[in-house]
Amino acid sequence: MNLAILIIIENQLERSNHEHLGKVITYLSVLGAKAAIWIVSDPRPEHITAITWLNESSSASFYIVKLEAIRIGDSLPAPMLTLIVGPSEESEQAAETKKELKEQHLLRNRFWSQLLSRAREKTSLHANIAPNDRSYLWTPVKNGLYLRYGVRQHASDVKLYIDRGADKKDSENSEIFDALFEAKAEIEEVFGETLDWYRLEDKRACRINKEISLGGYRDEENWQDIHEAMIDAMIRLDKALKPHIEKLSL
Repeated sequence: MNLAILIIIENQLERSNHEHLGKVITYLSVLGAKAAIWIVSDPRPEHITAITWLNESSSASFYIVKLEAIRIGDSLPAPMLTLIVGPSEESEQAAETKKELKEQHLLRNRFWSQLLSRAREKTSLHANIAPNDRSYLWTPVKNGLYLRYGVRQHASDVKLYIDRGADKKDSENSEIFDALFEAKAEIEEVFGETLDWYRLEDKRACRINKEISLGGYRDEENWQDIHEAMIDAMIRLDKALKPHIEKLSL
């Protein structure tokens, strides 16, 4: 079976301009074509850059072809077409990467939207936080201390993130961590499970972490269970840490 592929060809026998670039994009999007060839006599650098960007940012293929007339000896003038820019392996890889990142960002945004909606039914923590497309959400609980949700492709976590800021001494984070660590047994008893304690000597921030093993944002079929586990762990973490955080002089 023969499958027809629609290709847009825009002829501009002069120097390239914005109007014809707009036509190329408009015709391709309206007609649903898979490729566009823009034939010009003098491609401007900014339009070459634009076509390169389009090849990296869309699923269609874009070409700029330079048209010149040549004559060999006493022969009649003949057209010579020179490819100036077109899709390459690198641009195709870049386009695929951008597509994956866009999908990733959309997934994470939906993941957080649903989590926050469920969380607001049980706690005021993160109630004023909007969903985003990043790998974490956090809310401040005291100067430099944040309760943070985190998610990866197939894992998630809740944590207390300790970071007093770049303008503070790194030792302040460690001192806060150490003060909480002294109450480790009591904190974990109230939390109901062991926690992962990361002093992180080689980094500025410290954290107290609980991994959720049910999955991450790529496991959409398990989102409800993942969200319930994350929200439950966050509520318990806040309850376990709150009286000890309130004692800190910050």
